[in-house]
Amino acid sequence: MAQPVLRRLLFGAAITALVAAHASAQLPGLGRSPLLGGRLGGTLGASESRVTLKAEFTEPAGDSSALLFITAEIAPGYHVYAIDQGKTADGEGPKETTISIAEGQPVKLLGPFKAIQPPQTHIDQKAWPGLEMREHVDEVTWYAPIELAADANAADLVINGALSGSACDESSCVMLNLEFAAHAGTGMPIPPPTAAAEQTPASHGSLLTVALYGLLGGLILNLMPCVLPVIGLKVLSFAEQGGRARAKVFRLNLAYVAGLLSVFLVLATLAAGVQLGIANESLGWGELYTKLPFKVAMTALVFAMALSFLGVWEIPIPGFASSHHAMELSRQEGPFGAFCMGVFTTLLATPCSGPFLGPVFGYTLSQPPGVTYLVFGSVGVGMSLPYLLIGAFPSLVSWLPKPGQWMETLKHLLGFVLLATVVWLFSTLGADYFIPTLATLFGIWFACWLIGYVPAYAPMKSRVAAWVGGVVVASLVGFISFVALAPSESELPWQPYSPQALAAARAEGKTVLVDFTANWCWTCKTNSKFAINRKQVKQLVEKNDVVTLLADWSDQNDTIKQALAELNSRSIPLLAIYPADPSREVIVLPDLLTPGKVLEALDQAGPSLDQPNAAMANETSAAPFEQADAAAPEAPEFGAMPTDTAVR
Repeated sequence: MAQPVLRRLLFGAAITALVAAHASAQLPGLGRSPLLGGRLGGTLGASESRVTLKAEFTEPAGDSSALLFITAEIAPGYHVYAIDQGKTADGEGPKETTISIAEGQPVKLLGPFKAIQPPQTHIDQKAWPGLEMREHVDEVTWYAPIELAADANAADLVINGALSGSACDESSCVMLNLEFAAHAGTGMPIPPPTAAAEQTPASHGSLLTVALYGLLGGLILNLMPCVLPVIGLKVLSFAEQGGRARAKVFRLNLAYVAGLLSVFLVLATLAAGVQLGIANESLGWGELYTKLPFKVAMTALVFAMALSFLGVWEIPIPGFASSHHAMELSRQEGPFGAFCMGVFTTLLATPCSGPFLGPVFGYTLSQPPGVTYLVFGSVGVGMSLPYLLIGAFPSLVSWLPKPGQWMETLKHLLGFVLLATVVWLFSTLGADYFIPTLATLFGIWFACWLIGYVPAYAPMKSRVAAWVGGVVVASLVGFISFVALAPSESELPWQPYSPQALAAARAEGKTVLVDFTANWCWTCKTNSKFAINRKQVKQLVEKNDVVTLLADWSDQNDTIKQALAELNSRSIPLLAIYPADPSREVIVLPDLLTPGKVLEALDQAGPSLDQPNAAMANETSAAPFEQADAAAPEAPEFGAMPTDTAVR
């Protein structure tokens, strides 16, 4: 009797250690997040002064293909990270440089970009200890082979594209998102390839070495913090499989491995996209997490899974369901659920990188698609090895307790681990997308509650209605959240408000529109979205040469508070339009607005004045004040006795 109890206690301690390891590994990365004041900081607007781009392309000559050259001139004291900049074992590290060309152009990339000037390297000891930093300073030129369409005229062709990354000095970083336009030119001399670069896929020895490294790296990937939540779920599956027929256990683990490998196949295709001719940009390992839609989708998926683990609803996939009764898991386990679990495990693993994987994935940059598939496949097989072994020898997990109430408790604990993963995923989002994503999660929460509210034994009609209602509500909430709350490109050319900017614009005879707003003011955001930042308003602003100033009252600002008081207001929203003629009254529009009200007020204010008329208007408005000053008696000095005239 004591032995089973001791075994359960040891198992509980092991699971607790697993959960604690995951939580501690997930959350420290927040300290280095650019959103929370870590190493990466700065503003987008500063990027232009740190790095400037020049671009040109050469035409094909003889057996040589056309080449696209992108040159970055880097400000003194700053550096940019190399295209092949690696990550730490938990997937963290600086933002590597990526270059892409716009779609819909008569040009196709034939290979990855390479740097002519090698990067400077050193081992970081501060933000990411032990990570090799690969940095370009002063100037760097990248080149890539391209293919021009047969009917393209090189003399008139302009190749448009973008470069993203970060420019950093010793204390901070500025995110880069720069565009380039390449014209035909002479290019630059390309240095001969080194011995390492000349290594071809025909070198079976090197391929075998890389494959073995990939196998080992994939095996270690199972211990990375990204996948620990799903590994815990797999422990539940192993426990449930105890006592089953060996052939059935092996089939379930094969299904899990098939799901895992299918994602690696897709990732290999994305990594070789340029060489295969199906994309203008190749995506490396973990690069999916640089795409906002993917990050939001993964956040939503992990959150929905956490709610399932906590019993809010049931995932309707055999083998993936989190039943309220742990014993039911044995009746629901199926190949499709195991396959989906394998897919989900690999998607969670992609932001992580373990030992050996950096050089392995870097090796694929200069290799043909076949080698890329081999490398990704070897990593996938390495990650699959534990499950293949357990499927072949189920006795390896005989130490697990028999299915029982402990599985329900572990499932709930894993739900909280998944919620910690959601917090980590939020750290990968830009600050502007925190609120839209959070609002979307509330919609998903309601949908899961609605689906879980209808019991599994209810009529099919009721269950379908709950699903349809939940999906519709979650979709609407997500759509409205990102339309109304996410940042969008402003139609109007806003400038920051200050009394000096307002005075200078009015002195030049400009009509001035000032929008008093704040990010905590819902009505302000509604006005901005649906009444002010509209195409019709922009056309009238441009026609009348109106200066637009944005008075952001999100944080305490006495200057804006004083400006509101001068307009006899103590609240926002408020839109103030100052006519070009200083003698005219300011037009004030408070509360909820419509595009018609804004257009009418701009028409009433009229256009800006030219310089002669502006000077005349200023003199005319100033004349009454000068006459009043001349007629007024001179004020006595401070402390002097007033005269009789002053007393009267």
